[in-house]
Amino acid sequence: MSTIPAARTGRRSWALLLVLCGAIFLEGSDVAILAVAIPTIRADLSLTTGTAAWVMSGYVLGYAGFTLLGGRAADLLGRRRMFLTWLGVFLVFSLLGGLATDGWMLVAARFATGVAAAFMTPAAMSIITTSYPQGPQRDKAMLVFAGVGAGGFSLGLVIGGLLTEVGWRWVFFAPVFLTGAILLAALRLLPSEGRSGPAERGYDLPGAASAAATMLLFAYGIIRLEHRGEGIELTLGALAAGLVLVAAFILIERRAKAPLVRLGIFRKATMVRADLAALLFLGAFFGFQFIVTLYLQELRGWSSLQAAIALIAMGCDAVLAPTLIPRLVNRYGNSRVVFGGFLLAVVAYGLFLPVGMDWSYAAMFPSLIIAGTAFAFAYGPLTIAATDSVAKEEQGLAGGLLYTFTQFGSAVGISAVTAVYGATAAGADASPGTVLDAYRTALVVPVAMVLLGAAVSAFGLRSTRIAGQRKSAGPAAGDEVNDGAPG
Repeated sequence: MSTIPAARTGRRSWALLLVLCGAIFLEGSDVAILAVAIPTIRADLSLTTGTAAWVMSGYVLGYAGFTLLGGRAADLLGRRRMFLTWLGVFLVFSLLGGLATDGWMLVAARFATGVAAAFMTPAAMSIITTSYPQGPQRDKAMLVFAGVGAGGFSLGLVIGGLLTEVGWRWVFFAPVFLTGAILLAALRLLPSEGRSGPAERGYDLPGAASAAATMLLFAYGIIRLEHRGEGIELTLGALAAGLVLVAAFILIERRAKAPLVRLGIFRKATMVRADLAALLFLGAFFGFQFIVTLYLQELRGWSSLQAAIALIAMGCDAVLAPTLIPRLVNRYGNSRVVFGGFLLAVVAYGLFLPVGMDWSYAAMFPSLIIAGTAFAFAYGPLTIAATDSVAKEEQGLAGGLLYTFTQFGSAVGISAVTAVYGATAAGADASPGTVLDAYRTALVVPVAMVLLGAAVSAFGLRSTRIAGQRKSAGPAAGDEVNDGAPG
């Protein structure tokens, strides 16, 4: 896919970005919409607690398990082809989810929808990074893309509450109409592309199989930590088997003529640092949001719609990401903006630690608005840093790695706060005071994650200073500048 020349950046380039943003909005809102509707679905279909949990977890399992493969498939098989194909799969299984009459049908539909998102989302991201010229133009497109995705999640909470009032099946049917509109627009706007070079040399099928199996085992093991009361042996066994497959995957990739993942890509310090920071930031963000939702609904007795409207303050990132953040990145560089985002997150989550039994919304609001602002500061610039130093032919892989880390981060964050909360509030008859103490203890997890993330991102500040010194002295042969600042 060719880069859009500066002279042609007009209506068509913005229309293309709108289509791709529609896909990421669909992905973000789809998760949030279902999260609000789960209690109603459970009651209507008489689902067990375990089945209801797996309706949500099935999506995460499919998404996290296949994102790495999906990202590389975009490079090998064509970004346009993968985006359109899996957008269609997303539409079909969203429709089937709305027609489900039993729990297993819902779980299967959600798993397949997650797999579709795992192929569709990295393809959309790599279309941006290969269609817009590197520098401020691409940076702004990436920031808009990330902001729309985050805004989709925030708005999805409210949309889910409204759709559930009409009927829970509309939680699945409504995305079908949006998906269909995006698919029709994408067929017209996405430029055609030829078969890529790596695909002509063959496919690394053993690498693909081992990568998918590894990610599935890790995702399954992490998700099981959320499901209290189930055997720990199976959880540990899944994680141990995943580690064994990691070693097998590395051996396969070293010997493959056309590897699924070129292992040398992990030498790019900026990319690896951005992926790790994204894992920690997303894990903390979703862990915090999960605990706040439990606090509002279980302890305070708020309805799902009331809780969703309260949390919409965190969606301020949808406004800040395309307006304020590009200016900050252009002036200070990605590293400083990301680090500022982590510091804001520490403040936001720390302010919520002393949460009380009867806190007013005014007392909660500073944490929620600062958390949304922190997301705007960190997430968009992290997506830029994760792809900026990567060659065009590996942009899909870089996007797949980023989304793999973010999906695992969200799973780890929610599992960790769930485990801490469950251990502290042991017993179904725990008093309100005990439950409140459990919430406070669980909130330590996101605080710890963003503190660790701030430490990781601080290395980027050091790289920026070193890069600046090298630039002023003149680059040495073979030096790689990893400042993450826009070109």
